[in-house]
Amino acid sequence: MKNLFKVLPILLLASVAFAQDAAASATDATAVGLRAIGAGLALGLGAVGTGLAQGPIGAAAAGVVAERPEKFGQMLIWFVLPETLVIFGFVGFFLLR
Repeated sequence: MKNLFKVLPILLLASVAFAQDAAASATDATAVGLRAIGAGLALGLGAVGTGLAQGPIGAAAAGVVAERPEKFGQMLIWFVLPETLVIFGFVGFFLLR
């Protein structure tokens, strides 16, 4: 009986410690999932923004280049400029991974 009182507190402390590990792993899984969702949103929304921006810019650039072919370089810069949104999305994606 005397040994039972020695072992029982150790078992109670061990069960509390294992319960904390289980709670920590559930929190870690949630954090990993939220980080994955954030990384996907960073890349996906950056790509959607680029697509929405490049559509009208490309149409306008094609019109300008058709009338004045010497403006091709300038229009190419304006057309490529929205690609930075995808680059920022990639940076966010890799930072959140």
